[in-house]
Amino acid sequence: MEHENLNIKELMESRRHAIEQSLRTISVAELKSLGNKLFPSTDHPWSETFSNLIDDPHGGTFYHGNTDDHVEVLYCHDKDMGLWFIPGVGKGRLQPEELKIMKEVVEARRNN
Repeated sequence: MEHENLNIKELMESRRHAIEQSLRTISVAELKSLGNKLFPSTDHPWSETFSNLIDDPHGGTFYHGNTDDHVEVLYCHDKDMGLWFIPGVGKGRLQPEELKIMKEVVEARRNN
């Protein structure tokens, strides 16, 4: 998609649909493996935070999904926090609007 033709609303709707289709619970073992890939160096600023989050016995259920444009999402509904990443490219925290979408998707799934 060319930059000047980027429609953020359409992009977010497309990503939401892909997340709805791909979202699944992810085990602690899978999270740890994914964490090792995301943060191969223990001196990464988020490495310790990520490890503490998944090792927390009250951490809650984690979900993993991906979009058609290679963005992957990790989300913890109980803590209302999440992370997006594109393997080998970048990563960041989910922002309030993205957290709202993830919460809606998880709650809709739980109610079905």
